[in-house]
Amino acid sequence: MKIEPLARLERHARRIGEIVTILGKYGLAEAFGTFDQPWLKKWLRSEQGQPLTSLSQAERIRQALTEMGATFIKLGQTLSTRADLIGPSIAQELTRLQSQVPPESATQARATIKEAFGCGVGELFTRFDDTPLAAASMAQVHRAVLTTGENVVVKIRRSRVTTQVTTDLEILAGLAAQLERHSPALRRYQPAAIAEQFSRTLSRELDFTNERRNLEEFARNFADDETVHVPTVFPDYCAPEVLTLEYLDGIVGTDKEALDASGQDLATFASRGATMYLNMVFRDGFYHADPHPGNLLLLPEVVVGVIDCGMVGRLDDILREDVEALLLAIFENDTERVTDQVFRLGSVPPDLPRDRLRSDLQDLLNDYLGRPLDEIDIGAALTTVIEIVRRHQIILPPPLAVLLRTLIVLEGTSRRFHPAFSLAELIRPFCTRMVLRHLTPERLMKRLRRSYRDWDRFFTLLPRDLSDLITRFRDGSLTVHLDHRHLDPVVNRLVLGILTAALFLGSSMLWSRQAPPLLGGISIVGALGFLVATFLGFRLLAAIRNSGNIRSKD
Repeated sequence: MKIEPLARLERHARRIGEIVTILGKYGLAEAFGTFDQPWLKKWLRSEQGQPLTSLSQAERIRQALTEMGATFIKLGQTLSTRADLIGPSIAQELTRLQSQVPPESATQARATIKEAFGCGVGELFTRFDDTPLAAASMAQVHRAVLTTGENVVVKIRRSRVTTQVTTDLEILAGLAAQLERHSPALRRYQPAAIAEQFSRTLSRELDFTNERRNLEEFARNFADDETVHVPTVFPDYCAPEVLTLEYLDGIVGTDKEALDASGQDLATFASRGATMYLNMVFRDGFYHADPHPGNLLLLPEVVVGVIDCGMVGRLDDILREDVEALLLAIFENDTERVTDQVFRLGSVPPDLPRDRLRSDLQDLLNDYLGRPLDEIDIGAALTTVIEIVRRHQIILPPPLAVLLRTLIVLEGTSRRFHPAFSLAELIRPFCTRMVLRHLTPERLMKRLRRSYRDWDRFFTLLPRDLSDLITRFRDGSLTVHLDHRHLDPVVNRLVLGILTAALFLGSSMLWSRQAPPLLGGISIVGALGFLVATFLGFRLLAAIRNSGNIRSKD
């Protein structure tokens, strides 16, 4: 008997018990939320002592995820990008997920550094603050000074977080597989694929090497932009569990009092921060996917500092062109093209009435595009788009869902800095650049090259595929899978029609030949045949009227 599977089973059982206990507590609060009983409020409380019965459903979900730890906090943050699946209200609440937990001891932090680099803290830093600047569920950050004199921050992964996350991901993968296997209603949403993608994303975030690469790419993309500062990475002091960055001496975006007292132009700060994000999306196709105020710093001269680059989004050329085409169609108030792009971008149910979707989108455009740019609420408009998509059961590709959530959060963050901020005014010039960029010789040549490669591959593979098809046909190994859904009513009507016609024909022959027994010179068998055929004929007409169902639905 293998010990490892037994140990994993014990670990899973213990963790599942913890999860069930937390879910049970919040589930009871949901069930008894309308009961105004003091003893119930005293019993059902969050970790902070707040009565759970006084919270909304979305707040209870957020707090339950917080209590379940690092994996589920990250799961909630990921689900906050899928308002098309969970609804805008819950998605908005999940954007507030933050993990403030007691830090690990300085001894453990120093031990992690020694394990990563093979030497003690004193050999790497002339100063290392044992009290962290911040502590979250997956890592904590300490200030330090390198032996070469640079002021840095050192991000250190928690010692036992990898084991817990691995256990949680295994449990989630098993649960998702069971849901997909046994729930036809959820199967369309591919929970197993979502769990697998989440597992890959979280595994990448646990390895700080990926965040280091993200920072280096952002630094290259904004090397010539004096309004944006990306902290410098020190690769020699980085490892999968340790990330060492330049210390940015600025005001964090969550400190509203310090921002107001800084004397700097917060309207410019909001505009520059949003412009940075729009450049990331539409210029680079690689963007910081968590524009929370805590990830932006106000530096001297109204320079925007960006930190915590573990969560990123990437748009390939094809998806970026589709998103740009959608935005252009929206700003040109072209409902038909907007509808086309929604069908192109999303996974659309086969029976979705196009006219209903177009009508909803037209109402949306009429509501927002008739206003001046500075009055258009992009966040509200995108939230309405997500509601329309969800109502019509359209599933968006994950990169697009992440982008929509990023833009919604970005506008809210920017208005926190400057209440009169308008994201629409900033996006409009980007749309003009999109049109010009689509017409450049470089873009046209790129499209031609891509089309050439696609057609070249098609014609290269066509002879082989045709030869394979002919060979299988000749060998008798060719099989055709016929999806016969919705054919049963058609077959039923066909059989009923043939039977009715046969009865009419047979009854006519018996009637005309006066086949015995007779009643008043009329063939009784022929008359009964006519009656049955008449009944079946009316049955057939009713079936046609009821869309092919030959059984009464009254």
